[in-house]
Amino acid sequence: MDKVELIWMNGEFVPWDDAKVHVLSHGFHYGTGVFEGIRCYETEQGPAVFRLSDHLERLEKSAEMYYLKLPHSTAELRDATKELIARNNLRSCYIRPLAFRGYGEMGLYAPSAPMEMMIAVWPWGAYLGDDGKQKGIRAKVSSWRRISPSGAIPHAKASGQYLNSILAKTESANSGYDEAILLDDRGMVCEGSGENIFLVREGEIVTPGHVASILDGINRKSVIQIARDLGYTVVERDIARAELYLAEEVFLTGTAAELVPVREIDDHDLGGPGEITNVIQKQFEDALHGRVETYREWLDYVEEADDAPAPPVAEHVDAEEVGEPSGRLGS
Repeated sequence: MDKVELIWMNGEFVPWDDAKVHVLSHGFHYGTGVFEGIRCYETEQGPAVFRLSDHLERLEKSAEMYYLKLPHSTAELRDATKELIARNNLRSCYIRPLAFRGYGEMGLYAPSAPMEMMIAVWPWGAYLGDDGKQKGIRAKVSSWRRISPSGAIPHAKASGQYLNSILAKTESANSGYDEAILLDDRGMVCEGSGENIFLVREGEIVTPGHVASILDGINRKSVIQIARDLGYTVVERDIARAELYLAEEVFLTGTAAELVPVREIDDHDLGGPGEITNVIQKQFEDALHGRVETYREWLDYVEEADDAPAPPVAEHVDAEEVGEPSGRLGS
């Protein structure tokens, strides 16, 4: 991970190495937190965050589903995110907002444990590699099933839930594959360990629907709209495992991975990136970088560093003070 100068934490801009939490923070022990993965891209009009408001709204909804209340509004978080990028002089970056129960009370029911928030930004290339985006990746159907809605909330992007994805990702990596594909508790195709999945079958694009325990991906929504705008038929339905091997094309979408073709699943050769995947990938990449007027509304432009407001940076975070939210967006 490439360090930058500042992290936004509980309303203050804190030096990277001083952004710390107490070891008895509730979220550290029980996974009581929600987060987002967002990206900022270089465009001709300057750095721009892709669908920032949509991501922050999902963060707020994820928190509400787990009875957590964000200590800052989405408007405050939007401003803080853009200012953080500008103050770190980044032209493109990955963005990680995280809200979690902090230090103050232990036990499973801990309503008095304070909610803390941080936003970090750093340079990060394509999650599955630039080579994977161009040539496609090898995937394995995991023996681990996606978390069931009868025991958790798959629609929430919650910290503790990602142990499920870690098991699947680790299994696939240890077996020599680039990524895992999880089935839901019914045995239907669900998603990758950190991506939504699309198949091309007989000229149609198909993708699992919400009943398949998917995370409602922001990039998933974007690709569905782009595909339909290009004239393709997109169908949300249950997908049997065998259809992964019968598909003409398969690709994954996610903020970290962006859009990546799948060239092989369980040692079944799919023949590399297909024509439809390539067309959608190009239009999607152009949308991310502001090269398509139709999708410019998805971009939230960042002020240049010289024009950005400059509230003072917190000089130090004492161990005794960690876990006490300031409630301020800037000092």
